Amino acid sequence: MKRKSLGIFLKGAGMGAADAVPGVSGGTIAFITGIYEELINTIKQFGPGALVALYRGGFKALAIHLNLAFLIPLLAGVAISLVSVAHLALWLMEAHPLLLDGFFFGLVAASALVVGQAGDRWRIWYILPLLVGLFLAHMLPGLMPLVLMLGNEAMVIMVAGCIAISAMLLPGVSGSFLLLTMGLYGTIMGAIRSFDITIIALFGVGCVVGLALFSRLLSWLLKRHHGFTLQLLLGFIVGSLPILWPWRELLRYQIGPEGQMIPLAYRYLLPDDYTMLTGASAQVMGVVALMVLGALLVVLLNRRSARTITTHSTDTAQR
Repeated sequence: MKRKSLGIFLKGAGMGAADAVPGVSGGTIAFITGIYEELINTIKQFGPGALVALYRGGFKALAIHLNLAFLIPLLAGVAISLVSVAHLALWLMEAHPLLLDGFFFGLVAASALVVGQAGDRWRIWYILPLLVGLFLAHMLPGLMPLVLMLGNEAMVIMVAGCIAISAMLLPGVSGSFLLLTMGLYGTIMGAIRSFDITIIALFGVGCVVGLALFSRLLSWLLKRHHGFTLQLLLGFIVGSLPILWPWRELLRYQIGPEGQMIPLAYRYLLPDDYTMLTGASAQVMGVVALMVLGALLVVLLNRRSARTITTHSTDTAQR
């Protein structure tokens, strides 16, 4: 059964919107919508093998080799979302940060359950990759300011693109949040909004390098060590949840090269403590409602994806 391009486009739009929000990963959206492994394996196809396919079978063989029927609508959704839906997400970050964090907290928390149920039967040694994922999710943001020490501005932007796009492929690791901790989030989003070709091109080169290298590593891990890799991804997702907890107090930060504040450490609060500390409403009812909405959305998307996969497998077996 052929995929509907509109459905793939909408999944790409969801990935783009998620990647625009610091703390949320487009990889999480790809996983809960059932396209994660196909996305990784499709990206991996870009390489010398594509030239061989073109030489032997022309553009038709190349399109099949690169899975363009899947990739084109997906990338169109990501691109259009980044320059349109992302504006809404950025406005919500400024106008209603608690509500937005609540929605994505519920979405990511439910995604952890989806990933946890997706692998093989759980084994005791899976604790190791789970802990590694948790540790890396905790440590990565603190290491990102080191990128600025490269000195050369063009190199910094390219390395940032390489890291951010690699994070996009990992459920639970937010490329936008890593850009924020590098002090480059405003620079990159501003360049996208204003179509600054120089910065976009440098960032794009880094993204291409990151995709080429990291997609191959992930594809190899998923094929050779599927259960291990899923537990590692689960660790990344669970480790990202504190970043999205709505009620928090910034404890430690540093000033970036453009004068922006880069968060380094938070203290996580209960709603009443948040209200006492800030004097602002904790918006408990709204936040909890959106947490539930985010979790329900994941459950519905996952069930829909599971039905689609089951139907596709049945149709293939009957042929």
